[in-house]
Amino acid sequence: MDLRALYEEVILDHNRNPRNYPKRPEGTSHTAEGHNPLCGDHVSVHLRVENGVIQDVGFEGEGCAISTASASLMTEALKGKPEADANTLFKRIHDALMTDGVNSDQVTESLGKLAVLLGVKQYPMRVKCATLPWHTLHAALKRADEPVTTE
Repeated sequence: MDLRALYEEVILDHNRNPRNYPKRPEGTSHTAEGHNPLCGDHVSVHLRVENGVIQDVGFEGEGCAISTASASLMTEALKGKPEADANTLFKRIHDALMTDGVNSDQVTESLGKLAVLLGVKQYPMRVKCATLPWHTLHAALKRADEPVTTE
């Protein structure tokens, strides 16, 4: 199976059957809202953090297939991770999607299953859809009061 077909299969699966959606973990301690005005995506990310470790995570909202799939993949990757690791993962995803000329083998290895999100780079107008949940995660980790936007 080629990378593009894998990208499409994973995106469709996570869009049809999003993990940790709709979910607001009991004892949620970190929440943020995000909005992509370009395509109308809205996402809320909810984290239960104890002793600096993400114990549970969920998301709510409405969005396109790429936004929903990205949020679903993100929540699967975050459970059990220290906040510092989640921030590092945010930076890796952001840099990989927003920077041209990134060493794809190195990036793919560092992202593991999340590397499938790199397929969105073939559709530049959709990169903001994929990064919205991640920016919202970043805001939740910082406990930001203002909603984030991709514009």
